[in-house]
Amino acid sequence: MNHTLKGLRRGALALTLAVAAAGAWAQDQVVYHIADAATQALGGLRNVKNHLDTDPTAQITVVTHAQGVDFLMQDAADRNGNPYEIAVQQLVARGVKFEVCEITLKNRGLKRDQFIAEAGFTPSGVVRLAKLQKQGYAYIRP
Repeated sequence: MNHTLKGLRRGALALTLAVAAAGAWAQDQVVYHIADAATQALGGLRNVKNHLDTDPTAQITVVTHAQGVDFLMQDAADRNGNPYEIAVQQLVARGVKFEVCEITLKNRGLKRDQFIAEAGFTPSGVVRLAKLQKQGYAYIRP
């Protein structure tokens, strides 16, 4: 009886772990790529919000480089004068990560302190995009 009970416990534990792993595996991982804030930022932020409204468990990272970093700068606003920072703050509160390419900073003579507090940094936006895709992230370019 003792061996049978241990075997049942092990089987139950294995089943529990398998179910938990399947649930974690089912969680969508998505990277949004923004290379031009003027044409992509407003729609991209709306896409990310809609994505989370439909699938609140999705793990979303927004990677920016080139002119795409502009919407994460302090006092940046959309064409209607609405600050991007508010939308970014709301998305960060829902778990979204925003990353700025440091090569872009160097090439454009920008400094980290010119960006909103919610912006994170990555050594290379393009390399980060490739690595996230290799890790299974779906790629979306709004």
